[in-house]
Amino acid sequence: MTIAIQNLGLGGLKDGDGNPEDRWPLLAERINSAADRVDVVLLCEVVDWHLYGHKQLARALRDLDLDAAPLAPSRSGIGTALLYRRETLGRWSRHNPDFGTEVLHGFAVTAFDIPGLPAPLSFVPVHFTPFSAEQALIEANYTATRGYKYGPYAVLAGDGNYAPASSRSPLPDFSEMRPYNVGSRTLLPDGDFSPNQQFVPDRRVTGKLAHNGYVDVAWHLYKKNKKDEALLAPTGTDDRIDQAWVSGPLADAVSNYRLLDKPSGASDHHGLVFTLDTDLIDTDRLWEYR
Repeated sequence: MTIAIQNLGLGGLKDGDGNPEDRWPLLAERINSAADRVDVVLLCEVVDWHLYGHKQLARALRDLDLDAAPLAPSRSGIGTALLYRRETLGRWSRHNPDFGTEVLHGFAVTAFDIPGLPAPLSFVPVHFTPFSAEQALIEANYTATRGYKYGPYAVLAGDGNYAPASSRSPLPDFSEMRPYNVGSRTLLPDGDFSPNQQFVPDRRVTGKLAHNGYVDVAWHLYKKNKKDEALLAPTGTDDRIDQAWVSGPLADAVSNYRLLDKPSGASDHHGLVFTLDTDLIDTDRLWEYR
């Protein structure tokens, strides 16, 4: 199955100052161009898609020819969503928003019964708070834990807002960071601050996902594919903050990761796409959530 991830940028309906800006046609073109058939789409910054009888959600489903799980709860109103192709995944078997509002932008877990898998395959669109790495660390643990609610097979993806977990990842472009991003995304330095301060990326948030047994798809394929630098390209202005993570049993079933950057102007974030071959998922270590 082909899985796409995209930060919409205020729903694809507004600019950063709240003015009307309908970028949805560009976003739909980007997602549809990801593959001949896109099976799952994990979205964040889903803003106002519930208004006027879920008008924008219905528009998205029509333009992408997909179905949707219920929209996740969101304290901020800048929510997440999961779209899926029923012909590929069937109907969802569980949709669980429990503890969703413990995360600023919200989340829910949606699970599908996939032929050949002894437990459901779950998807968790995420968007961690950009305002505090300490709070985002807590959010990462909530979503990582709840991703396992229906068993060991989970995909967790979206706008992580923080540097990739591996210390061997390329450094962010600090010259492109706004001061508030530096304050959130880098470690507090020891001693006095200086204009020539050497910043250190804060990798604790994404490291918490790895600590919970999830695997960064881009980094995993980078290590396998002769260190193809294109796999580690930034997804925003300064770093690879949009990421796809899979639980350990799925790691050897992923391939064909790449960025979605056309058409330009669709969002201030690039999208991502990768392939998951469910026949290659490791089914030898089944366990139940408790």
